[in-house]
Amino acid sequence: MRPATGRSASAHPGSTSSLNGRAATARHSTGPQRALRPVAKCPCGAGVDARRRPPSCADPARDRVPAAIRRRGRPGADRRHSTTDPAPPRPAPPRDGSTPVGTPRHARPGDRLPPSLPVLYVLESCERAGAASQRPSFQPAAAVSWVLGVDSGGSGLRAALAEAARPEQARTASSGEPVRTGDAGIDAGHMREQLVPMARGLLDRAGAGRLSAVVIGAAGMATLGGRLRAELPAVLDSELGVRRLGLAADAVTAYAGALGGRPGAVVAAGTGMIALGTDLTSWRRADGWGHLLGDCGSGAWIGRAGLEAALRAHDGRRGGSAALLERMESTLGPAAELPGVLYPRTDRPAVLASFAPEVGRCAGHDPVAAGILERAAGHIAEAAAAVCPPADEVPEGCEVALTGGLLKLGEPLLGPLRTELAGQLPHARQVAADGDPLFGALRLAASLAAGELRLPAHPTMLYVPGGTGLRDDHADRTG
Repeated sequence: MRPATGRSASAHPGSTSSLNGRAATARHSTGPQRALRPVAKCPCGAGVDARRRPPSCADPARDRVPAAIRRRGRPGADRRHSTTDPAPPRPAPPRDGSTPVGTPRHARPGDRLPPSLPVLYVLESCERAGAASQRPSFQPAAAVSWVLGVDSGGSGLRAALAEAARPEQARTASSGEPVRTGDAGIDAGHMREQLVPMARGLLDRAGAGRLSAVVIGAAGMATLGGRLRAELPAVLDSELGVRRLGLAADAVTAYAGALGGRPGAVVAAGTGMIALGTDLTSWRRADGWGHLLGDCGSGAWIGRAGLEAALRAHDGRRGGSAALLERMESTLGPAAELPGVLYPRTDRPAVLASFAPEVGRCAGHDPVAAGILERAAGHIAEAAAAVCPPADEVPEGCEVALTGGLLKLGEPLLGPLRTELAGQLPHARQVAADGDPLFGALRLAASLAAGELRLPAHPTMLYVPGGTGLRDDHADRTG
């Protein structure tokens, strides 16, 4: 009997041969021997057993398979496979020379694999690491950036959660209780009591992690938001882990919802009325002074003008409207009792605005009501013209959009308004608003999360603590 030889010269450097010493002794002995089972090879020449492959040819897909599964190949497979086991019959290769289904990509037709290898690994190739990049990749859920938009107004608090890349696909929650306002301004503690549980509920429903950015738009933020600006950044950081925060006037979120980050003007017309414009370097504001000093063209303004016309008809003065008098008595009661109904109310602007739809209904057949809406359209267009950037400041042109509940009056108001805007702003394009103020808050939060806020920050209109999320406009223009 000749002595057994050493390892095969064809073995991969740094690995053992596919035939161990005992198998080599059997191969060179002259006595009876059992057939040897071929071991499938990787292109590098190493065996499929992870312990016999060099580190440079590791197969993470196979190595991740639990040992209990790797042993699940045949009865008794929990013991280590021996290379001296009798080999099963070799399957006949297909006549067309193709590779049988389920064969690893590096195997040749007719090659056999140890039956102890599970099907899961048979279907996985033990290719070199470079081929791993061809496998499909999946974005982990933790990599999704979530943002929260908040709209706080007289009707309550609304919040919306969305992925920063898709702010139009949002989950929403709301509270019918408005955030309290006191002598010190908007109550930051009351907002926290409502907002934090609402935000946590939205995060749980979405299966989301931490928030990347939050933007809160609130009525009165510019003049009554001092406590919010002083207290909310630390509160939301400790409660929700928020590092990027924007506190905006509701007119700013209305602008962002309507035009996004484009230059132009937006008129928010509801019970009140305010116009806001920007050339993306600074803000311009017009009106928004309240029902006693301004809000010209608003719902409260239209309602008050309609009630005045009704009372003129009641008194027999010029400029009265019998149609509006009839509608007033039908909705608010006798004319003589109106002062006692209206003046004690703390929500007088809302009561006045509630009569605006009656003016719209009468405009089709009553010239006095139609004249009220025409004057309202002139006031709204005048405010838009006051804030819209001039043509020489925005060479590419700017846009004008309208938003708010007043637009529900329909064509009796919108028809005259289009005519007035075309006359006072010939260089501006009239466009439909993209969305409402809550959508605008989400848009701003997505911009903060990406560090690409295009709208100008402002100490009271759009407050961003620490300047996080601001876009470097100078770098954009020069580089």
